[in-house]
Amino acid sequence: MFVNSVERRIMWGDLDSLGIVFYPRFYEWIDASGHLFFEALGFNLGEVWKNRQICFGLVGTSSQYFAPGRYHQQIRIDTSVSEITPKTITMDHQIIDAASGKLMVQGMEKRICLDVSDPEQFHARDIPDDIHQALEQSIP
Repeated sequence: MFVNSVERRIMWGDLDSLGIVFYPRFYEWIDASGHLFFEALGFNLGEVWKNRQICFGLVGTSSQYFAPGRYHQQIRIDTSVSEITPKTITMDHQIIDAASGKLMVQGMEKRICLDVSDPEQFHARDIPDDIHQALEQSIP
């Protein structure tokens, strides 16, 4: 199984009034980590959109929270693919305290491949063969 890992430090602007990570930040980090996962496979999603007129739109997401994130804490986000169909991909994200290895957040995204060649008429399409093969090879 291929896992792409991204590290970052929690900063002041990531916190809410209680001094813990404001939960939408986790979704921002998960989204960014999904894009970086594709890049690690050799597919920059911005270039894929521009050159091939496809994107991977979000159709489902969820998170479970196990431990709060705190100011200046170093975290690691591990991203992998758990399921792929002809049109969709399900990505799993684990946000982990880098020092202790403790799981803080378990996140999931389901994305669908969209033909965006006509901005007025997006529609689902099969994931292109080269991208589908790379994604399939990343699954155990």
